[in-house]
Amino acid sequence: MKKFLLNGLIAILAITVFTQCKKNDGDELKLIQISKLITVDAMRALPVGLTKATPVKQPGKIYIYNDYLFINEPNKGIHIYNNANPNAPVNLAFLQIPGNVDLAISNNVLYADSYVDLLAFDITSVTSIKQIKRLPDVFKQFYALGYSNQKYVVTYKDTLVRQSTNKTGWANDIAAYSSSATSSSSGQGGSMARFTLLNDHLYTVGTMDLSLFDVKAPANPTFIKSINLGWGVETIFPYDNKLFIGTNTGMHIFSAADAANPIKLSTYSHVFACDPVVVQGKYAFVTLRTGNFCRQAVNQLEVVDIEDPTKPKQVAVFPMQSPHGLSVSGNNLFLCEGEYGIKSFNITNKAEIGKNMLQHINNIKSYDVIAGPKSLIVTGADGVYQFAYFNPINMRQLSLIRVDKSASL
Repeated sequence: MKKFLLNGLIAILAITVFTQCKKNDGDELKLIQISKLITVDAMRALPVGLTKATPVKQPGKIYIYNDYLFINEPNKGIHIYNNANPNAPVNLAFLQIPGNVDLAISNNVLYADSYVDLLAFDITSVTSIKQIKRLPDVFKQFYALGYSNQKYVVTYKDTLVRQSTNKTGWANDIAAYSSSATSSSSGQGGSMARFTLLNDHLYTVGTMDLSLFDVKAPANPTFIKSINLGWGVETIFPYDNKLFIGTNTGMHIFSAADAANPIKLSTYSHVFACDPVVVQGKYAFVTLRTGNFCRQAVNQLEVVDIEDPTKPKQVAVFPMQSPHGLSVSGNNLFLCEGEYGIKSFNITNKAEIGKNMLQHINNIKSYDVIAGPKSLIVTGADGVYQFAYFNPINMRQLSLIRVDKSASL
């Protein structure tokens, strides 16, 4: 019997992932995800394509492109909203993509992962999106090897279980749940993104590597190569012909001047922690946090001078509560503090950012943020918020795409 690859083993051992619950006559209903191994052939036979609009149950990565807002539903697909009016976003459709977690868009082509494959979709008309290409086996780190030479991936099925609140253990009553399941520029993702576009190339990061795709012909992406980065890769951010890659031990800086052959310039190291990064001008802003998957570490915002990208150096450190995603616009930084809300800072004086907080909205849970052209888009446990933020001292909520918990029960 062959051993499972580490990623597959971790996914299988983590059988249940709790997402939401509801009281019911003294019992508690929990929506969990039960893992199941399926063959790659079976995975590729799963339905892919446009379906009717469905409520958001668990917001994942966010992405904006023209007047559209794309919200990932982890492992299931992408909700598509018309966001021309951030006060009233309109749910248009759901793009079903099994195993999808990340996306990027350029020249009306949407690139998305589907387990170990990369898919490309023509979104010229969002009401008639068509799959135009599948690149198989490009994200091999997500394989789980079974017996003989057959390849497997780990899928998840949503399942409701009832747990008595009066005694220990799970009740036998289990109810199965199944889900129903333009411009020439690129779009904009959040700071938690693992996909990004730069100089006619798509760059993606897995847990251990950086993968490159040529998208000069947007409808015909081609895989170039993967570069090993070591364990713990988390996020990627493009800026000024460079790639800033956040890991749980530091930030890698790559030159992408030769887009097909990025060259590592340096690594800015820090203690073991979860680590998204954004960049503006000659400074990078890095958040570090503790948590179940982030070990001990610290909760802080670090400012790093990258004027010489071969020699990044720390400028300042500011304590935070539970920093997650972040975004920069002009002289302002917007920082998600998890269950502690979202904060805005004036960053004109890089050494005094901690003293220049402009506003703290503490009645929401926030995980990632995009400072877009029309609104500040914030994801959290309750859904996707939009704020008017051009006066960062007095950000004002415009709308909330609320998580529909009843849709799961």
